[in-house]
Amino acid sequence: MRFATPLVPATLIRRYKRFLSDVVLDDGTQVTAHCPNPGAMTGLAAPGTRIWVEPNDDPKKKLKYSWRLTELPDGHMAGIDTGVPNRVVGEALRAGQVPGLVGDVRAEVAYGTNSRVDFVVTRDEASTYVEVKNCHLRRTGTLAEFPDCVTVRGAKHMDELAEMVRRGHRAVLVFVVQRTDCTSVSVAGDIDPGYARAFDAARAAGVEIMALSSRITVAGVEAGPPLPVVDNSGARP
Repeated sequence: MRFATPLVPATLIRRYKRFLSDVVLDDGTQVTAHCPNPGAMTGLAAPGTRIWVEPNDDPKKKLKYSWRLTELPDGHMAGIDTGVPNRVVGEALRAGQVPGLVGDVRAEVAYGTNSRVDFVVTRDEASTYVEVKNCHLRRTGTLAEFPDCVTVRGAKHMDELAEMVRRGHRAVLVFVVQRTDCTSVSVAGDIDPGYARAFDAARAAGVEIMALSSRITVAGVEAGPPLPVVDNSGARP
């Protein structure tokens, strides 16, 4: 997935009201940029952080910049747009690059209770229901965690994937680690015990769990090699 417009560097002043951020461009201009992320963004939104924003000239948009990337220590990057993982996985699925998920790909398919699953992959008349989750929380070592805040909707998705398995279908949850400094993935049960319970129940019901790394540059974001999903159920201090 390539960004539609070349990104420009900026310095974060503050993020507020979840979807707004004040930033200073390198030429000293202060602008308000859209923040396409409703989550906590722990460790990614400290004032003074070096970030990258995407300009636009769309007359229908009130804000002319959108925050896309946060620079991390040691040359690493994190993507903050929660819509990017779906685009990344969609491209990878259609190119046959996701291990074990090859076939005809449909996006945003109605299922469950007033829900839409991110993708359905069909091969030999068998359907696989695929849900994608953005993951960019890092608190310990090189472990990425999901979620970074309570997600009732995420728990509902796990229940619906489990129901698809009970109906005889295959279901897969794909975590996309949208940062380049992590080597494994886990569920942050201390942040959202309800999601952790739904995750464990879905996995016990037969929902498959997969995690993909990301290749992130100022040009775009691509799916990288799979990462291990580990148990991190221990209590935190």
